[in-house]
Amino acid sequence: MELLKRVLTAVVLIPIVLLLVLRAPVPVLAFVAGVVALLAIHELLKLAEAYNIRPLYWPTYVFAGSVFLLIAVSTSFSTAGFAYIAVCAAAFAPFVFLAIAMRRDELSSAFPAAMVATFSFAYIALPMACLVQIREQWQGSFFILYLLVLVWAGHILAYFIGKALGTHGMSPRVSPKKTWEGAVSSLISSVAVGMVMAHYAAPISRALLHGRLIEQRDGVFTELPLLPIVLLSIVLNVAAQLGDLVESVIKRGAGAKDSGAILPGHGGMFDRIDALLFAAPVLWAYIAWRVLMQ
Repeated sequence: MELLKRVLTAVVLIPIVLLLVLRAPVPVLAFVAGVVALLAIHELLKLAEAYNIRPLYWPTYVFAGSVFLLIAVSTSFSTAGFAYIAVCAAAFAPFVFLAIAMRRDELSSAFPAAMVATFSFAYIALPMACLVQIREQWQGSFFILYLLVLVWAGHILAYFIGKALGTHGMSPRVSPKKTWEGAVSSLISSVAVGMVMAHYAAPISRALLHGRLIEQRDGVFTELPLLPIVLLSIVLNVAAQLGDLVESVIKRGAGAKDSGAILPGHGGMFDRIDALLFAAPVLWAYIAWRVLMQ
């Protein structure tokens, strides 16, 4: 029954997600990404309560939401501009949250509250903003599609191979069901996705353009160099699997199985984007490097 719920939820959500990241105007994508980020931040702050922390709920929401609002109202957000905003926001966040928390009656709760608010912003809001900024780059839609397919394929294969053949636990204390067999199969599937999308970049992008799923400015891709994409796929897969494990550390420490129950069969929003939170900044860094090299 649980597997059926997971499949049905995925069947409904995947087409919606693909339409949003490929075709929705950037302000709409920024708004949706902001909502997803705020839902995940809310779940993380609720988990923090299990660590005897009294979170700064509304200040965290407002601070994180303002970044997505800035992206939404901006007509064009360059890589350098985004990097400047991200660095400034991350640098100011601790001081903003400490200044707000110092008004509390119990000063012993001020630092933990500011710490988890800063962590929530850097851990969830900035990576989700990275996804939106990737979309604004030339050929950004294609690379977001590549990232999503890579993460989904790795997750699916790890789940089924790990369940069927897994015998060697990867990290029993953190995630008892994760196995090395599943992790290796996830890595192999991600490399396969990278190789396919690199080799068939032209027909894939041509089909997306014909179906009006990507913008005309993205154009038709030429075949991508194989070795860099294979290496990138490996790094992205490792980052995604680490993202999954790191979220499990937070949940297990809080004594929770899932971060929430908003998605039937999948748990909370935080559970669904945990892999992307580590992988998205890696892809953004690669895209930024390409921009600098050009």
